[in-house]
Order: sequence, then structure tokens, then C-alpha cells
Amino acid sequence: MSEPEPVDLSRLKLHSVHDRKHISQLDAFASVRQAGASFAEWFDSLPNFLGARKLRAAVDAIVAARQAGKPVVFAMGGHVVKVGCGPLVIDLMRRGIVTGVACNGATAIHDIEIAMLGATSEDVGDTIRDGRFGMVRETMEYFSEAAKRAARDRRGYGRAIGELALERKLPNCGYSILATAAELGLPACVHVAIGTDTVHMSPQMDGAALGTATMDDFHRLCAIVRDMGDGGAGTCGVWCNIGSAVLLPEVFLKAVSVARNLGADLDNLTTVNMDMLRHYRPAQNVVGRPVAPGRGHDIAGHHEIMVPLLRQALIERLGTLVRDK
Repeated sequence: MSEPEPVDLSRLKLHSVHDRKHISQLDAFASVRQAGASFAEWFDSLPNFLGARKLRAAVDAIVAARQAGKPVVFAMGGHVVKVGCGPLVIDLMRRGIVTGVACNGATAIHDIEIAMLGATSEDVGDTIRDGRFGMVRETMEYFSEAAKRAARDRRGYGRAIGELALERKLPNCGYSILATAAELGLPACVHVAIGTDTVHMSPQMDGAALGTATMDDFHRLCAIVRDMGDGGAGTCGVWCNIGSAVLLPEVFLKAVSVARNLGADLDNLTTVNMDMLRHYRPAQNVVGRPVAPGRGHDIAGHHEIMVPLLRQALIERLGTLVRDK
């Protein structure tokens, strides 16, 4: 092949910059606030691009859902509790903004250990070497008892875990998301995959009871997702996946399928994914597949920064709502 002649750029067809559609414009730029500005003023000053735009959209959707009396669910991985965001979630529950919670087994364990001890989490790299990892008597006993109660009473694993904390008057119950849900009568669903949690190593854990307990919670979650439908009113609930990379996005996808199969209209459902990293399953099973384009928002950031931001933005707009909404 012969070497090609260079192109003649003088033959390019140009047009005016004034005829071009622009993505970035001054009216979306950040405004500069002075020291002493209120949070609302600061939040309004954020540039209206990418993550800030998605965060605003998430806030708007949650505000609209609660004003319409639709559910707002926080589905949380363990790090939300481990990095100290439990009090913020609890505050949103008490204000009537978050109407239900879902979590995996690790979240429940950290939540209850905080209620029991005011501390949680261990150095796995250290304790896995001599077989001490997860081998704590009190936590194993607690969750074994909760699973048996849940299987017997058929009230769900999350409810049994929270009620047991209240019954035992654990010293830090006020910091427990699941105990608060039980106190307020809010749905709290705990979804486990057997073998994923330290308490499954307990000789006391009854696998049949655990399976019944978490299956009951899945059935309850399907009802919650069904009730997120707009019923023709135009406003749906909001599902927030915060820090679960695999299990809760998978659970949510199945609950959406059940709800739609039973006739729920979820076309106006809004979903939000908040995590430090972007993962495949939340992107597909929360932000993408279940909702119409534009109604799923993926917001990357550390929980200890993003959850406080979300909570403050919500209470600036909503304050406190009646919980039965």
C-alpha cells in the first residue's frame, strides 16, 4: 500500500460556535458563598453537573415521594453502620422520611453489636490466622435466638432482631437501626445468604429457622416494593441502595419482578445507588434495569460524607413528617 497524502484541512466545513448546543453553561456553575452561609444556601450553590445534579435529583424524588405518601426505603450494607451513619438513618426514620429499611446479615450484626457494646468490627486479617475470626459467643447467641423467634412468630428476621434488642434493653439501643424500626413499627427486612455471616458458624444457629426468617422478610419486601407503585397518581416511592454491591441489588430485582407480576405500576419508580465505588450489580439491578431511563441515579462517594449530605438536604426540605405517611 502506498503512503496516503495528508488531508487538506482547508476543506473542512465549519460552523459558528453560536450555533452549537452546549453542555456546560454559566447558569449551572457553582456560586461562591461566604463564611457563615446556611446549609441550604451552600447546597444550592453546588454546580449543577454530574454527581451534584444526581444528588439533587435524588433529594427531589424523595421529597416528592414522601409528600405523596409513598415509601422511601434505605437498603444498606454493613459499612453504613461501621462508619457511624446509623444515627443519621435513625433520625430520618424518626422524622418520617425513611419509611422502611432493608439490610444484609452483616449490617444487622454490626447494628446489634453497636447496641450491645458501643463498638463493632474486627481486624479480619489478624483474627483469621488463628481461627478467632467471628467466634464471639454473645453475637452468635443473639442471632440464633432471633432466628428461632422469627421462625416461630412469623414476624420476620428484622423485626425479631430489633424487638430482642428492646426486650433486653441493650445499653445503646438508641443507636440501633433495627431496634428503632421495631420501636416505631417500621418494616425492617434482613436478607441473608447462608454462610456469608459470622453468626452462621454458630453451633446454635438453626438453618431451617434462619431460612424461614429471611424468606418471610423477602415476602414483606415484595409487598413494600409493590406499594411503591404510583397507582396512577404519577408519583412512586424511592429505593436507595447504600453500600450493598451484590446481595441487596439482587434481592431488589426479584422484588420488582414479583411486584410487577402482581400488577404494580412501577414505571415512575426512582432508584438511587450510593457507594464508594461503582459496581456491576447496583448499576444494572438498581439504577438500570428496574426503572425507566433517567430515574436511576448513581452517586459515588464515601458513606460518611454522602449520607450526612443527603440527610441534611432532606431535612432542610421536609423537616419532620407524620410517620403514617
